[in-house]
Amino acid sequence: MGVALRRLAVVFVAFVIGANQALAQGACPVRPAKPFPDLQPTKLTDAYWLGRVRSHEQDLARLDLSKVGLLMLGDSLIEAWAPPVQQLFYGHRGFLNLGVGGDNTQGMLWRIGRLRQTNLRPKLIVLLIGTNNIWPGRPADEVAVAIAEVLRQIRAWTPESRILLLGLLPRGSELADPTRQVQQRVNLLIAPCADGVSVFYADPGALLLDGNGVLPDRIVPDHLHPNWIGYGILSAAIEPQLRLLLDEAVR
Repeated sequence: MGVALRRLAVVFVAFVIGANQALAQGACPVRPAKPFPDLQPTKLTDAYWLGRVRSHEQDLARLDLSKVGLLMLGDSLIEAWAPPVQQLFYGHRGFLNLGVGGDNTQGMLWRIGRLRQTNLRPKLIVLLIGTNNIWPGRPADEVAVAIAEVLRQIRAWTPESRILLLGLLPRGSELADPTRQVQQRVNLLIAPCADGVSVFYADPGALLLDGNGVLPDRIVPDHLHPNWIGYGILSAAIEPQLRLLLDEAVR
């Protein structure tokens, strides 16, 4: 990584830490007495989702899971993390990507139940989930509660792992896009889930926007999934946090 890119990432992390401290006065959303669909572990019926889950389970059965130090969990935004960028930033870290296109909190909760049956216990889990709950029109409060439940189930599965929770990435071209409003509200609600001990938070998606809050086509062509440039920005943004959470020397 170039010196300028490192400096940019360090500045961003300092900003995120300051923001987290300001938000820490809130509380991580609590599961309500009456559950709703986003909280229910569900084996999704989409053919692509089923195929990806099956492929991941085959990989988990053949890999030496003790060598996995960094695990990325999420939907298509994790699955599509540009392979050259993945290799550059994570190839030396015992990296495993378990992103599944079309996943949501329900599917993730079901998948965590399956992961609990394996020996996978990574040092750090990077989690990005929830954008597919927003799209059907779920309210931000419910999406945030469901993401918090995913965090709790990960802690129950692998309590020794650290978790870096990523805020939902911006979607929609303009700041006024209705999904953007929900996304921002969700992020405000889930940021206090970071306790600074086992759960940490970052909002690298803010760096994908221009000064007017527009999501540029040249970085996020469909206004949801970044291209390799966008993933490079995201990776550079969270790199200093990854080094700290993996107990690596920062050079």
